[in-house]
Amino acid sequence: MLKSTIEIDRRLAADTVYVSTLALSQVRLMDDARFPWVVLVPKSQATELTDLSPLERGALMEEIATVSHVLGTTVSVDKINVGALGNIVSQLHVHVVGRRHGDAAWPGPVWGSGEAEKYEPTARDALVNKLAEALNGPAEPRGLSAEPTDDQASTDTILDTEPPAADGTIER
Repeated sequence: MLKSTIEIDRRLAADTVYVSTLALSQVRLMDDARFPWVVLVPKSQATELTDLSPLERGALMEEIATVSHVLGTTVSVDKINVGALGNIVSQLHVHVVGRRHGDAAWPGPVWGSGEAEKYEPTARDALVNKLAEALNGPAEPRGLSAEPTDDQASTDTILDTEPPAADGTIER
């Protein structure tokens, strides 16, 4: 069942920056400049795709397709990877990752591939604004502190539902 707020796991919130809110999901940019990478977080307490209703699953697939298209046309990539793991952060979230031949993890998966390299703030904010504009149309430029406003019908609540891994890693 969809909720009016999106409760974001604290690890997802710590590793990402708000981009936009779609009908079903919040879109967040992974703060790792090595890969153009966004995460969709549905407005649900779901942990598995099968926890969503058939209508919600269909809506999520459409949002994945939309975000994949926007990512692929906003930045230069050779391939789009889509994945939903949930082994560390059980809250349902879907990764949409732009890949380039020869990137830091090519041809393997991005998960567990080296240390994240945070974006420079101006580069991060520029990408966030480009993605948000492509998803929603022109809007006011936003910085790191930009989060959904009251008129976006969604707020974040940080969840602390699982302890960090013993080695301190965070699922990406």
